[in-house]
Amino acid sequence: MSDRTGIFAGDDPFAIAREWLAEAEQSEPNDPNAIALATVDASGLPNVRMVLLKEIEPAAFVFYTNYESAKAIELEQAGKAAFVMHWKSLRRQIRVRGTITREAGPQADAYYASRSLKSRLGAWASRQSRPLSSRAALMAEVAKITAAKGPNPPRPPFWGGFRLTPVEIEFWADGAFRLHDRFVWRRADPGESWNIQRLNP
Repeated sequence: MSDRTGIFAGDDPFAIAREWLAEAEQSEPNDPNAIALATVDASGLPNVRMVLLKEIEPAAFVFYTNYESAKAIELEQAGKAAFVMHWKSLRRQIRVRGTITREAGPQADAYYASRSLKSRLGAWASRQSRPLSSRAALMAEVAKITAAKGPNPPRPPFWGGFRLTPVEIEFWADGAFRLHDRFVWRRADPGESWNIQRLNP
């Protein structure tokens, strides 16, 4: 008999993830959808940074970035990534590992259009991850883009989404005396069924 009860109960890990995120939205002081996204460069050296998770789909996780950034280059070179979403207020975390594909179609267009005008213009102005002489130079580029693109700029061709389709999702919750509760959902390929195991703390 499974002891996956309470916050761990359910047959769909994406539904559980959405429930946990919804709880965090009520308790975290800011950015409950922040994830630490891990990649590796061409030499195998790890890299990690915080990004905002924008959607938990029925079978994947979606975030957005500049396709010419260091993270995007590393994502596409490896085709794999991992992230952790941690909430201090809930004393819980979700760890995810899987394969990466681009989301550069209507879904990316719709998300870009939903952003504030300044954020949309900023996406055009920033040459993400590349050297910058000064903040003044960046703001000058924003002003130039504002004049050129107007009040309804289209999504830049170098900016869009990535979809992480997991082969492993771990749900972790703090336990007394560091005897934490951990359940990992694993599958060899995205199309296969999940194998669920409780792990030692």
